Amino acid sequence: MNGSESVQQHYTNSMALLLSLLFFASALIFLLKVNGQRAKKTDVPPSPPKLPLIGNLHQLGTLPHRSLHSLAGKYGPLMLLYLAAKELLYGCIDVAFASYGEYWRQVRKMCVAELLSIKRVNSFRSIMEEEVGLMIERISHSSSTGAAVNLDDELFLSLTSGSIARAALGKKYEGEGEEGRNKFADLVKELGILLGAFSVGDYFPLLAWVDVVTGLRGKLKRNSGELDRFLDQVIEHHLMRPSNGCDVGEQRDFVDVMLQVQKDSNNDIHLTRDNIKAIILDMFTGGTNTSALTLEWVMAELAKHPNVMKKARGEVRRVLDVKANISEEHLYQLNYMKSIINETLLFINAYAIGRDPTSWENPEEFLPERFANNSIDFKGQDFQFIPFGAGRRGCLGLSFAITSLELALANLLYWFDWKLPQGLTEEDLDMSEAFGLTVPKKLPLYLVPKHHFS
Repeated sequence: MNGSESVQQHYTNSMALLLSLLFFASALIFLLKVNGQRAKKTDVPPSPPKLPLIGNLHQLGTLPHRSLHSLAGKYGPLMLLYLAAKELLYGCIDVAFASYGEYWRQVRKMCVAELLSIKRVNSFRSIMEEEVGLMIERISHSSSTGAAVNLDDELFLSLTSGSIARAALGKKYEGEGEEGRNKFADLVKELGILLGAFSVGDYFPLLAWVDVVTGLRGKLKRNSGELDRFLDQVIEHHLMRPSNGCDVGEQRDFVDVMLQVQKDSNNDIHLTRDNIKAIILDMFTGGTNTSALTLEWVMAELAKHPNVMKKARGEVRRVLDVKANISEEHLYQLNYMKSIINETLLFINAYAIGRDPTSWENPEEFLPERFANNSIDFKGQDFQFIPFGAGRRGCLGLSFAITSLELALANLLYWFDWKLPQGLTEEDLDMSEAFGLTVPKKLPLYLVPKHHFS
C-alpha cells in the first residue's frame, strides 16, 4: 500500500469513526428527549436523566446510599430509577421475598407465632443472656492484658448468630474445622457481601460471562452450595431425633415446627424442604449481620463521643448499683441507652430519611438527646424513623433485634470502661463506611476495655 492509499484508508477509518460517534450522540439525544417527553406524559415520579442500556446505574457510585441521598435532594423523596434485579435465595420462596398471597401470609404468621412474637422472644431471654455472658468473658480475657480489642462484627457476629441458632435451630451446631456455627456465621456474612457486590449479569444479561471471569459467579455458587449442605444437615438432624421431636435436654424449636407443618396435611400451606431452608436462611441473614453491625456502629459512635459514653455508662451503673444480671426491669429504666440505639439506627438505616432536615434538627450530628421525651419510635408508625421498615413488609424480627441489642449494650457499658488506643483521638477515629447490604464500617474498630470490677 503506497502513501496515498494509506492516507485514504486513514481518512476512511476516521470518517467511519466520526459517523459512528455522531450516530451514537444523535441516538443518545433522541432517547433522552423521548424519555423526557414520556415522563411528562405519564403519571410517574420524577427521574434523573438516564443513559441507554445502563439507565441510572452510573449515578449510584461506590456508596449508593449516599448517592441516593444526594439524588433525593434534587428530585424529591419519591423518584424513579431504571435499574435491574435478579431473584435469588431459593427462588423467592422464603418470607422476605415471597410474593404477597396466602403462602406469604401463612408463613409470616408461623414465623411470628413460633419465633418472633414478644412472648416467644421473652422465652429466649435466658439464651440471649448466656450468649452475652460468653461475649463478656472473651472481652474480659483480652482486658486482662491491656491490649486493644477488635470490636468488628466478628465478635458481635458470634453473639447474634449464637442467639438465633439456639432459638431457631435448637442449638449452635458447634464443631471443629470447617463445620459448625462459626463456619455458618461466616457463610451468612459472605452471602451478604456477595449479594451487595456489583454483578454485571444482573444489569446486562448478555454480559453475564463477565461475572464468571471476575469469579463472582463461582463464589456465589460455592457459598450457596455450602449453605445448602449445612441446612440439609440441620434438617436431617431434626428428622433423626426421637418421635417426640427432641433429644434429651432439648426443647421443640422452630425447625421442629416447620417439619410438623410439612407432615400435617390439614395445614393451609405445604412446605417443601427448600421452603424450610429458605425460611431458616431468612432468619439468619435478617438477624445476624444486621444486629452485629449495629452494635459495632454503636460502640464506634460512643468512642467518637466520650461524653455520651460517660452519660450512658453512668445510667447503666446507677440502675444496677450492685453486681447483678441485667433483667428486663433494668432495661426498661435505661432510657438514655435506648436513645443511643435509636440514634445509631437513625444514622445507618434508611440513610436519606434519617438525614431529612425537615424532620430532624441537625441531622448530621450524633444527638441521642433528640429522642428524650419524644414519642417517635421505630415500630413503623412514624415514617421519619423506619429502621425496621413499615407495613406488611416490616421486619418480623424487630422485638428479637431490639432485645438483643439492649441486653448486649447494657452489659458492655456495665462491665467495662472503654477508651481509644494510646495515641488515637476522637478526631482520628475513622467513621467512614463501606458499601454492602448492611453498610459495614470501612475500617475495624479497636478499643481498649478496662474491667470495671477488677
